[in-house]
Amino acid sequence: MSQAELTAKVPQSTKLIYGLGSVAYGAKTQLLGLLLLFYNQLVGLPAAAVSLALSISIVIDAVWDPLVGQWSDNLRSRWGRRHPLMYASAIPFAICWVLLWRPPEGWSNEALFAYLLVLVVASRMLISLYEVPSSALAPELAPAYHERTSLLSYRYLFGTLGGAGASILAFAVFLKGTPDQPMGQLNIEGYWPYALTVAAIMVVSIIGSTAGTHDRIPTLHQPPARKATLADMVREVSATLANRNFLVIVLSGTFAGMAGGLSNGLGIYFSTYFWELPSSNLLVLVLGGLVASPVAAVIAPMLSKRFGKKQACINLFFAGLLVSVLPVGLRLLGLMPPNGEPLLVGILLLDRIVSGMLGIAGYIIVASMIADIVEESQIKTGRRSEGLLMSADTLLQKVVGGIAAILPGIMLAVIGFPDHAKPGAVDPAVLQNLARLYLPATTVLSVAAIGSLYLYRIDRDAHERNLETIAEGVAKAELLAEALDQAPESITTINRPA
Repeated sequence: MSQAELTAKVPQSTKLIYGLGSVAYGAKTQLLGLLLLFYNQLVGLPAAAVSLALSISIVIDAVWDPLVGQWSDNLRSRWGRRHPLMYASAIPFAICWVLLWRPPEGWSNEALFAYLLVLVVASRMLISLYEVPSSALAPELAPAYHERTSLLSYRYLFGTLGGAGASILAFAVFLKGTPDQPMGQLNIEGYWPYALTVAAIMVVSIIGSTAGTHDRIPTLHQPPARKATLADMVREVSATLANRNFLVIVLSGTFAGMAGGLSNGLGIYFSTYFWELPSSNLLVLVLGGLVASPVAAVIAPMLSKRFGKKQACINLFFAGLLVSVLPVGLRLLGLMPPNGEPLLVGILLLDRIVSGMLGIAGYIIVASMIADIVEESQIKTGRRSEGLLMSADTLLQKVVGGIAAILPGIMLAVIGFPDHAKPGAVDPAVLQNLARLYLPATTVLSVAAIGSLYLYRIDRDAHERNLETIAEGVAKAELLAEALDQAPESITTINRPA
């Protein structure tokens, strides 16, 4: 592969339109962070039951993602491997999504549990029909080592903006505090119009990004026509997923998934009850995320070039962990301002900006590291498996995260956290016990996730050697095909009967 191809730039318009699709995923993630609070404190379903439904949905999603990836890798159509699934996901997902936030009234807890489980599973599976093929486009759109990180920066930028935008809509419009209820996140009437609005935004982002990259279909890889048995598929998947560097990412993701399951489930509880933040203050913190995201998108490629991908993301994650645990740790030590003080909001805002910037930049680089495994795997297996690799890396992470998603509900039950609780009325000892359980657990798991990344082995030189090896193989295949086409007819008919 030529030096020009190794360093080829992706057009800015392509980066923007590709990143746009992540608005849907970011918004979805933001709203799911409210689901435990919504069904537990507002609908009245026990926290353990809500956590169980969320946990089951994550485990099912973890198994579903690699299946979608393998399907997408081998799909042959006039619209290529990725785009048919991406187009098909939008409307069914939106329907399931809005129904999720409109539970029937008067149902038993058992019926509500089934309703929640079916719709949250369906929503996750349908958004994966977009997210998995879209993620798999990145290695083909940007083969160059550092350009790949730049492209994925836009993906994470728009994903974060989608989540932040959904939060702004929540706390500035639909879940805005009132004199009677300053904690707008406890206003059940705001959730239905909120879900409708966000669903419309997600559909526009999915269709817009898919249509915007449609013109790249002729330049993308097409799988060979073949009939593969189930046994063939199992062997191919096993061979692809046995890649050493891929297993390193999976190991790291396993610990990260456990930490994420804890933080995602308990984040809104800490905001509402531990810090007693009204929705207006939550909006301020969301605006901090808007600052963090574009900065992360800028610094991720810079740090990747300066330190290399592996060392850059390790440094970012360690720094981000230290910053993120400081506020809760300082509160346990009695060193934080009391709730309601403007200084407290300022400290939490600064923490949100810095930890968000560091964490997002780290995840951008990790995604680029996963993309670099595609070419190494192609050399070893003879197949391009972007969809499988870009989705299967989260399989164990999601399975473990799904199990960990049960923990917030269990933690709340163990410490005796009350249902229908009012901010400011929860026993301080209960809140301190919550922090004492959460802080060491998430710290240990995060350190294990970061430390695992030291085992990753692909650097820029190795990646460029992989690209060159693939290019040489393609050139040899083309020469062989040309030679066979030009061979004398006598050679092809030498064994023909008289």
